[in-house]
Amino acid sequence: MMTPILELQAVTVSFDGFLALNQLDLKLEAGELRAVIGPNGAGKTTFLDVITGKVRPSSGQVLFKGKPLIGKPEHHIARLGIGRKFQTPRVFEKLTCRRNLELAVAKGSSPVKLLLKPLTIELRERVQQLLLLVGLGAHDQQLAGGLSHGQKQWLEIAMLVAQDPELLLVDEPVAGLSDEETIHTAALLKELSGSHTVLVIEHDMDFIRDLQAPVTVLHEGHVLCEGPMDQVQADPRVIDVYLGREEDQP
Repeated sequence: MMTPILELQAVTVSFDGFLALNQLDLKLEAGELRAVIGPNGAGKTTFLDVITGKVRPSSGQVLFKGKPLIGKPEHHIARLGIGRKFQTPRVFEKLTCRRNLELAVAKGSSPVKLLLKPLTIELRERVQQLLLLVGLGAHDQQLAGGLSHGQKQWLEIAMLVAQDPELLLVDEPVAGLSDEETIHTAALLKELSGSHTVLVIEHDMDFIRDLQAPVTVLHEGHVLCEGPMDQVQADPRVIDVYLGREEDQP
């Protein structure tokens, strides 16, 4: 049996007696695309914080490719191959899209170092591939600050992919996006899965359906249910705690 790329075993996080995570169990297989949904306060952000080392659980275990992560610093976990994209895009707005990606593929170089020692042909080709992958090929010389919100999201995803993580943790990537941008983002994440393991947290149900991926529902810090989107949406427990019933709608 293959070792899961990520496994959380009975992970509990307590903040002054409040259980943000409560005996949470979850597994991800290599190359999988997984969506995670749940009401506010379900533990979604804490769940990501535990994986990336920002929060240390009160109990339980987190394994990446079978090896424990708990106690390792955030930068060390990132170097192991775990990349996280936060909800708000983090790009260098006064630099062009291409320069943003050049910094990402150079892994730690500064703009000054790049001027003194340009990228190799191989890395320049990598930058071009990433621009085309996320649909920003025509915007390579545009300042990142002038991009739309959706384009900034795609640029940050490209910058994350440039660092070759095996596991991508993507937090609410379509918040504030247009319908067209949302569709493009779903297609992009589907394309990235397989060569990467991708875990997506989101509230937009149409987007989650477009992902065509297994869905995990969190509630009160634990897994309420898992399965295909149609199955999850029809689960009475999910309807009661998250989606709501038609008669409850205004």
